Amino acid sequence: MAGIDATASNGWAVKLIDYRTATWQRGALELAITLIPFVVAWYAMWFAVTHGHAVLYFLVLLPAAGLLVRLFLIQHDCGHRAFLPSRSANDWLGRALSIITITPYDYWRDNHAIHHATSGHLGRRGIGDVDTLTVAEYLARTPKGQRGYRFYRHPLVMFGVGPFYLFVLQNRLPFGAMRNGWLPWVSTMGTTAGVIAAGALMSALVGLKVFLLVHVPIVMVGAAVGVWLFYVQHQFEKTYWAEHEGWNARHAALHGSSHYDLPPVLRWFTANIGVHHVHHLSSQIPYYRLQTVLRDHPPLREIGRLTLRQSLACIRLVLWDEAAQKMVTLKDVERRHTTA
Repeated sequence: MAGIDATASNGWAVKLIDYRTATWQRGALELAITLIPFVVAWYAMWFAVTHGHAVLYFLVLLPAAGLLVRLFLIQHDCGHRAFLPSRSANDWLGRALSIITITPYDYWRDNHAIHHATSGHLGRRGIGDVDTLTVAEYLARTPKGQRGYRFYRHPLVMFGVGPFYLFVLQNRLPFGAMRNGWLPWVSTMGTTAGVIAAGALMSALVGLKVFLLVHVPIVMVGAAVGVWLFYVQHQFEKTYWAEHEGWNARHAALHGSSHYDLPPVLRWFTANIGVHHVHHLSSQIPYYRLQTVLRDHPPLREIGRLTLRQSLACIRLVLWDEAAQKMVTLKDVERRHTTA
């Protein structure tokens, strides 16, 4: 059955080749309808802070964070050379957006490429993914090691502390790429310098306190949403993990990534990243063509499909059960281990 599934995944990859076409017109439109509303939302929050309109502030915060997520996903597509027809245009747009998203473009692009190349491979975990243990690995740990893993996978850490650590701290230095030459250093240090310069300019214009009250919440909420999206796209019950001998890249792409079937408004704010199985199978498809893929190929809609309500259960799935070939909860493992 695994061989048949892998063959089917290879067939889908071939069918999707014709969708890998970006256009200048659509790219410019997508950038405009994201960046302009973001500036307007930022101004509205500034107005709310300076004039004491708390209700307006909180009403605008979520859309502003959503627009930041969308800007990040444009940067993400640039990293796959998928947003614009030109490689250099993708790179320079991605670097410009990195000042807003505080995510170093070149460094992140290279790490993300590793994630795509190793997704679902049990022997190549650790770069660009959520740390995931198998049941056997968890049970082999000391009680202290098990507590550490449970702490790491706790929702308050994963979606609260984690986004702050990832976007504010980890992205400031090229962790994991210290010996990979000058590019990771230039990318991280250049982005940090750009962020500081932009922050200093905005602070001079609106005041440091106002700038922090506006921009920091937008970044933190956007970062939490971004981590949640990445989490649920790979940490669902019927995801795919395999050892080297049985691992197939295209099968891992199609079946190790979810179809997060969100309502239309959330789909727009998240730039169709929920069609993650198709994105992993053919990462050069622009996000603005992913819904066309699903419309033209209805069977892809049901592969790895998760609704918003169903996705909430993924929070509890923290271990990969190699025997059952699915993600399981700690309670499942503890109950089985106690019974045995």
